[in-house]
Amino acid sequence: MKNFQILRTDKKIDLCFYIAGWVCIALAVFFAIAVKCGLFRFLDPVPPCSLHTLTGYYCPGCGGTRAVIALFHGHPLRSLYYHPIVIYTALVGGWFMISQTIERASRGKIAIGMHYRDLYMWIALLIIVLNCLIKNLILALTGVALLG
Repeated sequence: MKNFQILRTDKKIDLCFYIAGWVCIALAVFFAIAVKCGLFRFLDPVPPCSLHTLTGYYCPGCGGTRAVIALFHGHPLRSLYYHPIVIYTALVGGWFMISQTIERASRGKIAIGMHYRDLYMWIALLIIVLNCLIKNLILALTGVALLG
């Protein structure tokens, strides 16, 4: 029986995501240190979303910056409220990095490495679309702006 394409995996893709994960971790550490040192004060407050400013409705990414900031400050529920893709990315990406590191460090003896699958990207896309639709429907039907 032929495997579903959405469940396929590839070691080269795993390696690319693993390297990209370490680059992202290094950049996050750099930016966290830079923010703590006050190097990004020109971004305080974060500029508003252009689409939201023009239309009054949320774009698919609205709330993402606030979600990242909330997560960095140790408020996962607030982060989930602002934009669930941030928590999803942190959990899935975090487990991918931890499990791949353990498997690589043990040279395959502890074979727990999570592997890339297209399914994870489809789930991420679904989260982004549903988040945007729900927040905009609530705004349109009730006039309640969930993100202020």
